[in-house]
Amino acid sequence: MAAHEHPFPTETRAGVVAPPVRQIGARAWVRQNLFSSPFNTLLTLTVGPLMAVIVLQFLRFVLVTGRWEVVERNLTLFMVGLFPRDQIWRLWIAMAILAVTIGLTTGVIGVAARTAAIAAGRPVQPAKADQLRRLGPPAALLFSVLIFARTVTAFAFTAAIVGAGVLAMRLAPRLSARTQRLIGPIALAGVVLAMLVVSLFGGVPRAQWGGLLITSYYTVAALVIAYPIGIALALGRRSTLPLVRWVCTIYIEFFRGSPLITLLFTGWLVLPFFLPPGFRTPGLVTRALIIFILFTSAYVAEIVRGGLQSVGRGQREAAQALGLSPWKQTRLVILPQALRAVIPGLVGQAISLFKDTTLVLIIGQTDLLAVAQIVTKQGDFLGQGYIAESLMFVAIIYWIASYWMSRESQRLEVRLGVGVR
Repeated sequence: MAAHEHPFPTETRAGVVAPPVRQIGARAWVRQNLFSSPFNTLLTLTVGPLMAVIVLQFLRFVLVTGRWEVVERNLTLFMVGLFPRDQIWRLWIAMAILAVTIGLTTGVIGVAARTAAIAAGRPVQPAKADQLRRLGPPAALLFSVLIFARTVTAFAFTAAIVGAGVLAMRLAPRLSARTQRLIGPIALAGVVLAMLVVSLFGGVPRAQWGGLLITSYYTVAALVIAYPIGIALALGRRSTLPLVRWVCTIYIEFFRGSPLITLLFTGWLVLPFFLPPGFRTPGLVTRALIIFILFTSAYVAEIVRGGLQSVGRGQREAAQALGLSPWKQTRLVILPQALRAVIPGLVGQAISLFKDTTLVLIIGQTDLLAVAQIVTKQGDFLGQGYIAESLMFVAIIYWIASYWMSRESQRLEVRLGVGVR
């Protein structure tokens, strides 16, 4: 194959330069994906005009006919709900901490993935091009929000936070190897610190959180706690100890067989009756979070169990031949391969949880979807059909965030060579 067809050669484990996959042009892509066969051609000619009409109508509504005053005047309510306005500075500090945490984590993961790809002989994409594509969805989400802010303060603070995140990503490869290995605990510490800045030291109780803030809190907190619990449950269900296996199986099957909305009602109405006398009843936010954790951990356990079953017996036998203890066999050999195989399922569960948080509306929480309904009942907007604009704004936020998580999952699969031998 000609050298000019591969402008970005890739190093391999043996030191040989291997060409990456050639990038095809737009015309070739259209011919290959849309008109590759008579059936695909018919499908394209049939569905294409319909999709074009839908997209045009959507753009017409967003750019021309939509009355976005309801969003512009209630943007703070959409973002933070009833969070005290004089305490919003706490959120800006928390977002800066999270931006630095995400930047460091992304940078370290990128370095590790690039090193692993070179060692395995897989193509490595140019770092700048990959980063630009990854910035697309979050940039669109920021643009969707800032376009309604129209204040210099919001733009300035957002630019500063984004700049801090980008700087942290740039500095991540320069960290020592020991620090890079500790990126997991560092990221967890950053998330905890951001939450402490908002809620402690004379901060705002979670009962006053709302909008996108409470939605993000439920999602992040539940995932951080539920994933380790789910992994432990998956390992327990495969345990050779009958009692451990039965307890884990009963837990998983109970929560997987119960509707989330029923569990939320249980946590809301029934849980206080099971607490000992004199025991302080957890707040409504805490009860909802506990339900999300219990529910999500059961699904994560089944996803991870499927990954554990996909690891061949020979892997454990090889680990035993090296003299590794059962704990080290699981931690160093079996579990990494299992988690690598179920990345799509784990990310899919994260997306599902992000969307399922809208169910807290039924227990009186003012999440993002609840705010979309509340603002249309204000005096200036009551009975004027503004529900379409408010729901469209919320739908765009959910779609962009879900699409971003999905794309990151696909990139992680490619970097780790999932499905490639």
